[in-house]
Amino acid sequence: MSALNPMQQRKDETARPWYRQTWPWIIIAGPATVVVASIITAYVAFSTSDGLVADDYYKQGLAVNQVSVRNQHADALGLQADLVRGDDGALLRVFLRAKVATVLPPVLSLRITHPTRGGLDQSIVLRADGTGFYSGKLNSPLRGRWHVALEDDKGEWRLTGDWVIDQQSTLQLPSAVKAAGAIDLHPDSGRRSDKAAAPKP
Repeated sequence: MSALNPMQQRKDETARPWYRQTWPWIIIAGPATVVVASIITAYVAFSTSDGLVADDYYKQGLAVNQVSVRNQHADALGLQADLVRGDDGALLRVFLRAKVATVLPPVLSLRITHPTRGGLDQSIVLRADGTGFYSGKLNSPLRGRWHVALEDDKGEWRLTGDWVIDQQSTLQLPSAVKAAGAIDLHPDSGRRSDKAAAPKP
């Protein structure tokens, strides 16, 4: 069987339907990719929440002064807290310290917020377990950086801080330095935690 001459070969290629040609599909591939990417982007935009935008931003702005007062109140009470995660990653325990005359509440409220994704935020109720600790369960495991706010059930005081879960096994609020006049309210403790507790020379 003799080979087709170039003229006959070009004629056969011209006779083939367009969808059997190579170049139409190469041309279509570019716009088709853009359409698919647009659909995926739209799905992600509508199915996930934008943690950077707050619906009640005006109310949050008005509450700034109240938050500042609550932080100052916590400082005046000498409040400090140690947050510890359990081995399973779900149990969360809080050890609270305060000045001698401070009455600690039976329930604490802990809010854990993601820096950019509001849909991952968690609100946890911590209850005193009778051993000097408060405990509660996380809704889901934590990884990465989180903003933590611990407050009493009446909303009178507030402790805040940032917790890098992968780097810190525990978190101290508001800092690693104990407030003046603070005591460790733990059954194994019972001694003042600063120099003010030491006898005067």
